[in-house]
Amino acid sequence: MTVTASPVPILKDNYAWLLRDSATGATAIVDPADPQPITEAVEKAGGRLDMILLTHHHADHVAGTDEVRARFNCPVLGAAADRNRLPKLDKALVEGDTVTLGSASGQVIDTPGHTRGQINFFFPDGAVLLSGDTLFSLGCGRLIEGTPEEMFASLAKLKALPPDTLVCCGHEYTESNGRFALAIDPDNKDLHTFMGRVEQLRAAGQPSVPSRLGDELKANPFLLAPDVATFATARAKKDRF
Repeated sequence: MTVTASPVPILKDNYAWLLRDSATGATAIVDPADPQPITEAVEKAGGRLDMILLTHHHADHVAGTDEVRARFNCPVLGAAADRNRLPKLDKALVEGDTVTLGSASGQVIDTPGHTRGQINFFFPDGAVLLSGDTLFSLGCGRLIEGTPEEMFASLAKLKALPPDTLVCCGHEYTESNGRFALAIDPDNKDLHTFMGRVEQLRAAGQPSVPSRLGDELKANPFLLAPDVATFATARAKKDRF
């Protein structure tokens, strides 16, 4: 394993993610909305920060970017499609681009749905997916700017990743997502097992993420949806839940 990902709890229920390439010690932070805990996490990890990665433009993901950039003098990478809504980018990214973290390379995946310009990052060495607000554990992002068709297509890209992929999402929503999932899929034994693990973690004060994509594929109602219509119905029900 080359790249590891550690959650950094920020704000009310967000996670930034601290990435580290074990071969070189290079590090990155994903979605640094709150500079103080992120700075503390980077300092605790050795004080090195090589880059900032942004998944989308919402303030609860980017608000601390400029302060963190100034503190560690590192470049900021984000979606070219959202360059006018993100902090100033040192590198604008499109699907198919790669980002280099030490000896590791991450793939840029275009995932519109929650926002038009949302991107995800996948590091095959370590099987780490930074899914922002596209894919949550047992859920997916609200369709604030995109359509059900766009989100369904974005999730299909993520479903095709290896099953051992670690889903490193932007929020601690798993318990509430799980309650909805159980309401619409009460006989899913994999979902009940999944929720049992989540409840144990949260009772111990631990993050419920990252989760394994292979487990999500068996329990997450939005990944289980066989077509756009089923997905759209589930997403509308979740919005009212």
